[in-house]
Amino acid sequence: MSDFTFAHREEGFDNHIEQSIRGYSNLHQDVVDLSRYFADEESNVYDVGSSTGKTIQAMADQNYEFAPKANYIGVEFAEGFKGDMEKRVRSVEKAHPGTTVEFIYDDIRNVEIKNASLVTSLFTLQFMAPTSRRSVVEKIYKGLNKGGAFIFAEKTVAKDARLQEMLTFNFYDYKRKSFDTEDIMDKERTLRNMLKPNTWTELCSTLSCSGFDLYKIQPFWQNHLFVGAIAIK
Repeated sequence: MSDFTFAHREEGFDNHIEQSIRGYSNLHQDVVDLSRYFADEESNVYDVGSSTGKTIQAMADQNYEFAPKANYIGVEFAEGFKGDMEKRVRSVEKAHPGTTVEFIYDDIRNVEIKNASLVTSLFTLQFMAPTSRRSVVEKIYKGLNKGGAFIFAEKTVAKDARLQEMLTFNFYDYKRKSFDTEDIMDKERTLRNMLKPNTWTELCSTLSCSGFDLYKIQPFWQNHLFVGAIAIK
């Protein structure tokens, strides 16, 4: 399988995604800030597709004052991130006694979600087979405690072909500020059979069919075709 996580990018994964998605740092900070409303004592906070563990560490830092005994669990399939995640565990446990951090190296489809006050997922569902997405979202919904939240971000596709073309090429123009054209196209070829985004309407349908109330699903960030949203159980 190709390394679609780009864990070994020379510039580092976190820098790579920042250069690839305009406004990513704002999205990430929003997710961390929103986590404060949900992380509870002796509950589990999951990050699906945790990559380097940056989001887990940031949420642990943010919420220690209010929920020092929360448990943070990152789920990541790519072994290339193991070194980064091990450093995060040591850093969090040193800075925040009583807070537990665990990284599970497995496919989210094999991982049980339970007693969750919060589940986050940044650009992960889009890499799953469409037939698996609903079952994963159902698992997240069932594993959330009442009042808990699923905070996620996904690349979407526009419903109109002309808008899709405009936004795609505007996105490429942004990426060319950090990457050359060959690099951009190489990544597109690598992701061709892996990245299968939905429209926003399709995402809402998946959430609704999994148990979430449509009136409790709210986008809070958008740039080009990338959307960040929150769904409350």
